[in-house]
Amino acid sequence: MAALPKLAQTSPAYYSLVGAHSFLLGQAAWHYRPAFLRSPPPAQPTHRTFTTTQRPRDQDQKQKQPSPPPSESSKSSSPHPSTSSDAASASLPPGWEDNADFQNITAFSQLPHRFFGHNQHIRVNEDFKESLRQILWQFRAPIRYAFAYGSGVFGQGKASNTDLSPHPNPPKAVEEWQKGGAKIIDFIFGVSHTQHWHSLNLTQHPEHYSGLRYLPYSSAAISHVQDDFGAGVYFNPFITVNGTMIKYGVVNLDTLGKDLTDWNTLYLAGRLQKPVKILRDDPRMRLANQVNLISALRTALLMLPEKFSERQLYERIAGLSYLGDPRMNPYITSENPNKVSNIVGAQLPGFRQLYVPLIDNLPNVAFTDARTPREGSWEKEDAIRFTGSNPRLDGVLGGEMGLGLSQDMDPIKRGNMVRRLPKAFRRKLYFQYKKKFGIPGSAFSDVLEASEDEDAATGFKKREGGEFERRISGEADLPEVMARCVRSTVAWPATAQSVKGAFTAGIGRSWKYYAEKRAKGGATAAKKAATDEEAVAPKVKGEAGVGKEGKRD
Repeated sequence: MAALPKLAQTSPAYYSLVGAHSFLLGQAAWHYRPAFLRSPPPAQPTHRTFTTTQRPRDQDQKQKQPSPPPSESSKSSSPHPSTSSDAASASLPPGWEDNADFQNITAFSQLPHRFFGHNQHIRVNEDFKESLRQILWQFRAPIRYAFAYGSGVFGQGKASNTDLSPHPNPPKAVEEWQKGGAKIIDFIFGVSHTQHWHSLNLTQHPEHYSGLRYLPYSSAAISHVQDDFGAGVYFNPFITVNGTMIKYGVVNLDTLGKDLTDWNTLYLAGRLQKPVKILRDDPRMRLANQVNLISALRTALLMLPEKFSERQLYERIAGLSYLGDPRMNPYITSENPNKVSNIVGAQLPGFRQLYVPLIDNLPNVAFTDARTPREGSWEKEDAIRFTGSNPRLDGVLGGEMGLGLSQDMDPIKRGNMVRRLPKAFRRKLYFQYKKKFGIPGSAFSDVLEASEDEDAATGFKKREGGEFERRISGEADLPEVMARCVRSTVAWPATAQSVKGAFTAGIGRSWKYYAEKRAKGGATAAKKAATDEEAVAPKVKGEAGVGKEGKRD
């Protein structure tokens, strides 16, 4: 015992040992404290916060639906809720568009509510989705936002059975998903710093690039070609990753966000107006894309009559980005002339998932069909499809057109829709009607100033249509004028992007891509002509032997 005071004086280990024992005894006493000293557990937080470097929770899993916040723009008696897992998206907080701060949002918890934008996450086979994600992990350069799109991910009509496949050795999930119609899978990668990304990717995958990789400061040259020409996308086609043939495009997130909110090219905004499979999400892009989707819905409504069908609505939306696209030119024949109709017909559930929650939020449009699915019925296999059994719909719309809708043609409400169109596109529309109405320059400057989305003193402004917008909304030629504005938006970026492909992909790859598109488009046109000829032939044959008086010769 005499050694203990001596140890305490000479060794710091003594104090460490005593301190450790004291800490353990204190922890044990706190853990086994009486029940009356225990406090109730804290409530679970409402929002799950993600940073942009974390992989967010799988958006496709069904989750328990919370009570959505009230919305001034929601219908007081909506005919149905939205799709089941996206119910919260059907009630968007009032003013969410007016107060959208696209520059400063950094986390999903900053979105209007926890389920905001879940309508964008289209459901696909889990194994196939995982195969797509595994492709992304083969790139060491950081990808902040990514989605897969096109006929390799979502069908565009009946697949033609063929033993030919572009994939050298695809995973089983890809092979099963594309069974009977294997196609190249298209990706878009959203990145933060273009030159840095290409520098890293050139080091890892130099074979992905054309002869531009041999230029001095190749990453800077590639970045310049990407950002300053066409629509701001750099494509590498015919690339094999994990045994799967893919084409991937690289875009700066700022370029993508600008196109989604302002529609300055509609090149990528148009792709995201159709079902795509988002593989890596970003809060800023999710907010911007929700603006893009509701803008596409408003544009389609302004181009449609008072009563219309689901098919008319979705085909109008899907066809926006193809107006002015040189690939749809019949003389080039590099795209299927029935492409838009095939996309909508084959992807009806995806279009409904995207747009039904938004339809429920607009106060001037509603489903009017008695067959409209009720709560939780949109996802069922027996939900009404375009090929319905009812040959007449409300006495006007055919059963094959899907469900019927109607919109309020009140000029105030339609004027508000005009005012809420994307900024760059809206200015084109205003200039078209400036000429038609003969508005002088000084007065038109006041119109443009009033239509600005932000004010230097007050910040964001509430976007409500004035007399000019209401006058536009009542014009009979509005659908034609809007189509003309879409063409002028799409034509040059799409053409420049096609020309740019000869340099970014290389002459050989570009010609291969064009030849395959042309062959597919030509085969479709020939098949359609043969079908039309077969339909006409019996009628011609039956009339051939009939004389003027109806007697056979």
